[in-house]
Amino acid sequence: PMRRGEELTLKLDTFAFEGKSIARHEGLAVFVYGGVPGDEAKVRLTKIKKQFLEADVIEVLAPSPLRTEPRCKHFGTCGGCKWQNVDYQAQLDFKRQHVIDALERIGGFKSVAVNPTLGAEQTYFYRNKMEFSFGEKWLTEEEFESAVNGQRSDDDRFALGLHISGRFDRVLDIEECWLQSETSYRILNAVRTFCKERHLSIYSTVTHTGYLRHLVIRQSAHTKELMVNLVTSDDRPEILEEITTRLLAGFPQITTVVNNITSRKSQVAVGDVEKTYHGPGLIHERLGKRTYRISANSFFQTNTQQAECLYEAVRRMARLRSDDVVFDLYSGTGSIALHIADDVREVVGIEAVESAVEDARRNATINSVNNCQFVSGDLKERLTRDASWLAHHPLPNVIIADPPRSGMHEKVSKEILALHPDRIVYVSCNPTTQTRDLRILCCDSQYAIAEVQPVDMFPHTYHIENVVSLMRSVRS
Repeated sequence: PMRRGEELTLKLDTFAFEGKSIARHEGLAVFVYGGVPGDEAKVRLTKIKKQFLEADVIEVLAPSPLRTEPRCKHFGTCGGCKWQNVDYQAQLDFKRQHVIDALERIGGFKSVAVNPTLGAEQTYFYRNKMEFSFGEKWLTEEEFESAVNGQRSDDDRFALGLHISGRFDRVLDIEECWLQSETSYRILNAVRTFCKERHLSIYSTVTHTGYLRHLVIRQSAHTKELMVNLVTSDDRPEILEEITTRLLAGFPQITTVVNNITSRKSQVAVGDVEKTYHGPGLIHERLGKRTYRISANSFFQTNTQQAECLYEAVRRMARLRSDDVVFDLYSGTGSIALHIADDVREVVGIEAVESAVEDARRNATINSVNNCQFVSGDLKERLTRDASWLAHHPLPNVIIADPPRSGMHEKVSKEILALHPDRIVYVSCNPTTQTRDLRILCCDSQYAIAEVQPVDMFPHTYHIENVVSLMRSVRS
């Protein structure tokens, strides 16, 4: 019998979800962390199960031709990127294959063609928002040796960066990050220096004491506005005034500085109280021809350029006509609804989060869009069961759904079927739950998949956005 810690030499075959590679050993699948398909690698077993094994790469003996040199010096330790060491075209191919595997293995859709993944022109510095965490520092091997020898000070425990993969109690103290911009990580380093100089305490998830929680930086791709948001556990105006002065002196391109204050125990970078120390407290961004106001806690697509690519795919695959009535489910802040508004008669956005509905209405007003309505409510009840609401709206002939990673509730899928729209477009960041819902929507052959389009929103990660269009069958 095999044991944890045992070492094997394996040839890695392909990628599994979440960035793991798959190899075979004595008839068992081995899920390997840190490898690239095509590698011959020495691995160490970390988990033994009856039907599969898990292992970590400890040495690459013969590198895969798909390997490339990662740019970031923190790659491999930081939890932000998994595939910086994989050729970008190979990333796109693997993401498309993940969609195919989900459709075939989970949904039973055997003959559906999947388009090539729409890749990003900008594969680095593409994010418009980054959330960095203050926390207990994860030690490198050199730092660990120093700590063992008693050469570690309290100051060395301070970290500002990103969490280690799979560890929410340790933070990697990063000096560079290739996800947002050079300006972003220079601000990160300046904030760290200031906080260490002032000996400010980091918030502990164990004792629930300490001051510093998160640093959130938002940058507009088109208007170039820049927000710095410091999330803390209590209100210290003198600290915020001082750090604001320091940041503006070093980074005059910063357009607003805010402080979100929260006493919540959960590690979410959202405040119960918000105070503005410079600028308007918000930034603006454009998607297509629409402009959006983005506050510190507003949701907005994280990759502006690829969001435009995604929304154009939705528009094309919905085959919109000027007389269409569209229901936009899980409409959020209204970005999809506003993007397609000029192409149709009316769009009704339905969203459960009231603050998002308010943002969507505000965005419609800012852009002078008059044929979009946004309503709040539980989709399990709103679509067909609320007769008073439906009586004031024509039935949709197009439905667009963009649910969270967990997908749609089974009742929502059945509510969609009860409305009998001509076309359905389903946008998802999780092909697994998307395929589960497609099985319900395509039951009894009422609808058939017309097109599948993966879109790469997050280069160098294993995440994939997928758009599926359904057409109502002739016999239904």
